[in-house]
Formats: sequence, C-alpha cells, structure tokens
Amino acid sequence: MSKQRKAVALVSGGLDSMLAAKVILEQGVHVEGINFYTGFCVEGHTHAIRKRDRERQKRNNALWVAEQLGIKLHIIDISEPYKDVVLNPKYGYGQNLNPCLDCKIFMVDGARDFMEAEGFDFIITGEVVGQRPKSQRKDTMPLVARESGANDRLLRPLCAHNLPPTLPEREGWVDRAALHGFQGRTRKPQMALAAHYGIEDYAQPAGGCCFLTDKSYSGKLADLWGARGRKDYDLDDIMLLKVGRHIRPDSHFKLIVGREEGENNYLEGYRHRFVHLTPVSHPGPLALVDGIPVEEDLVLAARILARYSQGRTAEQVEVELTLLDGTSKLLQVAPLKPNEIPDGWHV
Repeated sequence: MSKQRKAVALVSGGLDSMLAAKVILEQGVHVEGINFYTGFCVEGHTHAIRKRDRERQKRNNALWVAEQLGIKLHIIDISEPYKDVVLNPKYGYGQNLNPCLDCKIFMVDGARDFMEAEGFDFIITGEVVGQRPKSQRKDTMPLVARESGANDRLLRPLCAHNLPPTLPEREGWVDRAALHGFQGRTRKPQMALAAHYGIEDYAQPAGGCCFLTDKSYSGKLADLWGARGRKDYDLDDIMLLKVGRHIRPDSHFKLIVGREEGENNYLEGYRHRFVHLTPVSHPGPLALVDGIPVEEDLVLAARILARYSQGRTAEQVEVELTLLDGTSKLLQVAPLKPNEIPDGWHV
C-alpha cells in the first residue's frame, strides 16, 4: 500500500482556506490546520463590546472551520516576531497598513518550519490568483513559494490549474485533475464549491479579520507612530486602537473616550495604566489620556469629556481627574461646544 501523505493547511477561518483543506481531504490526504496569531486578528472582540454588534457571531472562525472539517488545528503565537513584518515590510504596505505580501511569505515560512519539524509532506493555502491585488497575483505566487522556502511543496488547490504543477501533483500524492482553476475576485466559484460540499455557514471575506486592512484602524496606528516618534506597538495598543473615540488635540497627548457602556466597561480595565477622567455631576463615559499632558491639557481633556457626557448643554460639569499615582481631584469645567472640536482632532 502507498504511504498516506500529510499536508499542513494554513487556516485563516475564511471560506477559501476551508475549501482548500476540504479539496485535499477528499483525496485521502491527512490534513492538519495551522493558524498563526499575530495580535491583529481578534475575532469577536468588538462584536462582544459594542451594542450594535451584539448579534454578530463571536466564534473563533479558524477553530470553527477545523471543527467542521474534523481536523486538528495548531494555533501558534507569532505576535512578537510578526512585529518586524508590520514595522518593516520588505514589499511595502497594501491600501492601508497591511503588509500582505510579507505577511503571506512569513506565514508560509512558518508553515514550512512546522511541516519539516512534524514530518508533513506539503503545505496547502486557500490563495486564488488575482483575488488580492498585492499578495495574490500570478507574479507574486512564485515569489511567496520561493522566499518562504516552501518552493514546490506549496500547493494552492483552488487555483492550481493556473499554476505549474507542484511536487505533490507530479508525485501523484494528489490528483491534479481534481483541483481547480479559480481566478479573479469573484466569489461565485467558491460559493458553488461550498454548496457542492454542503457548506452553508462560513465567514465572509472582505479583508478577513485583520485590523490592518481597515482604513480607520490603520489611521489610528499611523497616528500612534507619529505621536511617539517611532514605529512600535504592544498588544494593548492593538486592542485599544479598536475601541472608543480617539481624539488628539495636540501631538503630545490624546483621549480615548468610550462610546457606550460596553466600551466603558472594557476601558475600565486600563484605568491603572493611564491618567483618566470620569464625569461626576452628570452620567458620561470614561476617558483615558494617552501621552504626556501638562495641566492645561488636562483641563482641555476634561472639557472634551464633558462634551460627551449628559451635561453637554450645562454651564459647568464636574469631572474627576485621576493621575497615575492614584491621586485625584475634581475639576469644574465648561463643556466644549461641537464647533470647538475641530474635525482634525478625531483620529
């Protein structure tokens, strides 16, 4: 009997990677999934916090896909080494701050390490020629294979007919005729294949779950780098950039103001790390002050916060200011009027 071959599949949680793994499973290959945690894909986070998103699913889609396929999933934390990909992408950024091509190379390289260490034979991805403008072009497909070191052990089952045969195809580990030739940005072939397999529930694409593909989020991250004078971040930065209004009255400080109860509750967990403000005389949100504010900045911050409290039309609002050493004092401030908050302050 011939040896059963083993493939490691990059599982993002989206439909394409799910289908790619399914196509190879159908050929009798043993498949296990691998999912890399970068810190920028935290599914369900804002869905759980914000009221408008409460009805949206809060599952981890990669785990869910593995469960549907009946395969083992290895989740590997690469958040620290991945920082260099985000901060110094060799091939630059996409439309926002998404280093898509460098990211794909990095992840396939990680899958190659896993393949070699664990005795697997080849790697599967859900890539489709022409689907992504930077990382999934016909000219970048060979680049990913070459620079990751995977070479012809990297198989893209959904678009294999548009690419030269890989080692698994040439050696007969998989039947090339049973692979596909999808291309372009249309999702219709994938949806039809999903229907063929009886797959009805799957995550929508639209950039996946990566925060870096989001214009608003990328703008906040770029603002953070500009204010600090260096490109760097930690995990708390990643999470806080996704929550609240970010208002920067000056280059050396900004406010993070909760927009609703769920966000206020989340921001409560960061009170000890930041100077923070809370309305006392009227109901209102919590505001964290990030940066190095001076006394007049804190008075301005209190006036901005008062604007977002239920005392916005009052002559005076009492705001509690708490410093990093835990000491606090009360400030009596006049709320800023809407026209006193320039659009340029909103990050």
